[in-house]
Amino acid sequence: MELRDIEIFLVLAEELHFGRTAQRLHVSAARVSQAIKQQERRIGAELFTRTSRTVRLTEVGRQFRDDLQPVYAGLHESLERARLAAHGITARLRVSLLPFNLVDLHPYWKAFRARYPQWGLQIRQATFTDVFGQLRNGATDVVVPWLPVEEPDFTVGPALCTDSRILAVAADHRLAGRDSVPLELFADFPHGTALGMPDYWEDSYLPFHTPRGRPIERIASADHADELINLVGMGEIIHGFPGHVTRYWGLSNIRWLPVPDLTTMTFALVWRTESENDLIRALADTVRDLGVFRF
Repeated sequence: MELRDIEIFLVLAEELHFGRTAQRLHVSAARVSQAIKQQERRIGAELFTRTSRTVRLTEVGRQFRDDLQPVYAGLHESLERARLAAHGITARLRVSLLPFNLVDLHPYWKAFRARYPQWGLQIRQATFTDVFGQLRNGATDVVVPWLPVEEPDFTVGPALCTDSRILAVAADHRLAGRDSVPLELFADFPHGTALGMPDYWEDSYLPFHTPRGRPIERIASADHADELINLVGMGEIIHGFPGHVTRYWGLSNIRWLPVPDLTTMTFALVWRTESENDLIRALADTVRDLGVFRF
C-alpha cells in the first residue's frame, strides 16, 4: 500500500467526509474513493459504511485505523523532523483542540511562535473518540479538553478559554420555537456521544441524569463534531455544544438554544506528566501570560 493511500484512509477516518478529505489532501474526491475501494478489496471487507448523508467507520475500519495510526505517525514524524531540521527548527509541539481553532485562540499560537522561532507548533482539531488515549499513545503532545480532567497520569495546565452552553436542535424540531431549554427537558429526546470517554468526563459535558433523576439517553456515537451536527440536522438527536460553535457553523437548518442550568465550560492545556518538556512548559507559560479568553 502506498503512503499516499494510507494518508487518504486516515484523513477520511478523521473527517468522515469524502469532499473535505479531498480538499484537505488537495486531490479529487474520485481519487479518495478509488483509494478506499482498493484498500477494501485488498482487505476483503468494507472500511466505511456510506449513505447519501453520512460516512462512518466499520468495526474493521476502526481496527485498521488504530493499527495504522502509530505506524504512519512514526514514519511521518521521521520525515517531518528531517524537514524541520533543514529549516532550522529543532523540535515540534503537537496540540490537539476540542474547541474549534477560532481566530480568538490564535494569539496563543502566534505568541508561542514569536517567542520560540526554533520550535514548530502544530495545531489540529481532535477527534472525539478516546481523546485521552490519543495523548497516552503519543499521537499528540498536548490536548485542550474541557474540565474537569481527573487522570492520575496527566497534568492540567492553564485555561485558555471559557464558554457558555447551548443546545442544537433541527429547525423543525418541537423545541426550536423556545427561547431556552432547561436541562430537565433533555430526558425527553435522544442525544449523541463519543466512544472512549471516562464517565465523569462525559457526565460533566452531558449529565447522565436530569436534576430530577430522569435518564438522558444517548443513541448515537460520533468521532467528529460534523457527524454530530449532521445527526442533529436530520432530526435524529438533539445535542449540546459550547457556544462558540455558532461562530464556526452557519447552518440554516439548526436552531441554537441557551441552556441556563448547564455550567460554563472551561478548556485547558493537558499533557502526560511524564512527557512534560521545555516545549510544553513554554506553551503553558505563554497561555498564562496572555490569560483566559472568554467567548
